Amino acid sequence: MRKNNQYYIRKAHCYLGLAIGIQFIFWTISGMYFSWTDIDEIHGDHFRADHMHHESKGLIGITEIDSNLVVSSLSLRYINGEPYYWVNQSQLYHALTGVPKEGVSEEEARSIAMHHLKSDMEIESIELITEVDSHHEYRGRALPAYVLQFEGSDQVRAYISQADGRFQTLRHRDWRWFDFLWMTHTMDYQGRDDINNTLLRIFSLFGLVTVASGFVLFFATVRFKRRKTKV
Repeated sequence: MRKNNQYYIRKAHCYLGLAIGIQFIFWTISGMYFSWTDIDEIHGDHFRADHMHHESKGLIGITEIDSNLVVSSLSLRYINGEPYYWVNQSQLYHALTGVPKEGVSEEEARSIAMHHLKSDMEIESIELITEVDSHHEYRGRALPAYVLQFEGSDQVRAYISQADGRFQTLRHRDWRWFDFLWMTHTMDYQGRDDINNTLLRIFSLFGLVTVASGFVLFFATVRFKRRKTKV
């Protein structure tokens, strides 16, 4: 009976190991990559300008723009060096004159990008995007947006919101490797960001069972050898 139990445990251990072995490799490789990389470099901090400075003088009050305007959110944006209020996540107003502005142009997007990035970076192309899928490197952020492609082997792209001119994010080659490995680590093959997905939970449980069955086999084998030696 004990021999039969060992046999079935060994078979279960073998097939479970085969089923989740590839995923274990991905977990190990991605974990090593995460531990050996500088997260600031993944964020692209080495491409960003060292200092960014704007002077805000003579700004008018929001009530001077429209006394009837009900404000639920307010932030300050700089476009070509000019200050703008971004009101209620929907409208730009010049912070010195109160004149409304409808989004930013390509040239303004170029200016915003270069204000945030190092001066030696050269823009290769610019494009306005209006939609992305769940796997896109710009997923989950404001649209429409300008995507600026920069020259060089790092394949740097910067994203600027067309509605308010905000510098949204920067993506580059190493970040894309990180993103791919993060997907294999979390096993969220749809959007990459859900660490509570069912597939990850199932494989985690299978991994626990595989390890547990290995311990059982080890101790059962040791006991069997001891008994055989005594006999």
